[in-house]
Amino acid sequence: MVADGSAGGSLLAISDLHVNHRENRAVVEGLHPETPHDWLLVAGDVADTVADVEWVLGLLAHRFARVVWAPGNHELWSPPNDPVTLRGLERYQHLVAVCRRLGVLTPEDPYPVWRGAGGPVLVAPLFLLYDHSWLPDGIDTREAALAEAYRTGVVCTDEFLLHPDPYPSRVDWCAARVEQTRQRLAEREPALPTVLVNHYPLVREPTRILRYPIFAQWCGTEATTDWHLRFDAAAVVYGHLHIPRTTWHDGVRFEEVSVGYPREWRQRTVPPGRLRRILPAPPA
Repeated sequence: MVADGSAGGSLLAISDLHVNHRENRAVVEGLHPETPHDWLLVAGDVADTVADVEWVLGLLAHRFARVVWAPGNHELWSPPNDPVTLRGLERYQHLVAVCRRLGVLTPEDPYPVWRGAGGPVLVAPLFLLYDHSWLPDGIDTREAALAEAYRTGVVCTDEFLLHPDPYPSRVDWCAARVEQTRQRLAEREPALPTVLVNHYPLVREPTRILRYPIFAQWCGTEATTDWHLRFDAAAVVYGHLHIPRTTWHDGVRFEEVSVGYPREWRQRTVPPGRLRRILPAPPA
């Protein structure tokens, strides 16, 4: 089997599988490639426990020619029911090791080149986090934004389960990841167009339709506002918002590819688990 897509196939994507929900586990069991040469981009929030992450990615790696994973916030949680008690950076590194055993590519591996239809492009899985810089209207500081979230009761569970160890805060961890990734993308070889795969949107605009706008502070960072242009993105793939759709920013296609929770996808007319085709690009 040719693993770079040059023999045919498509570059497909999905995110926010959340298999701790029984219905979502059934959705994952029903995921299959369209051809033996399809790649699958998984943009985070596979599961809350390491064992479930390993089960999902192992299943997908067996079915698809190549699986590329970018972590979401849920994989980085340290929930009390997970026998793996690692926190922060150690937990992330453990997940990277699990992926490498399974043959799944991560943000720590060389970026692969998709040479199939729509290529060649460099597929770059990113791990960037967020830094509370997407402030609500009328609020000027991160501290005030977080205080307002607690006052209104719209607080991300990350505040209790996503530990930044050994960094002082998730903001510091985000800054480190952004700088490391920026340098790597700037020096990428070969200097091809990219497909950027991140759990969070790289620009703020997709968060404008959130039911609770104050939640945007857990959804990304101002530091990546121009990355889709700076790094010549043919497409940007993300999840996290649980609002699957296609939008365009500065002429670049952004694909939110999440499944979301059963209470969310039951309200949609499109069945859950339909893989989004990233390349070749679908009709506009």
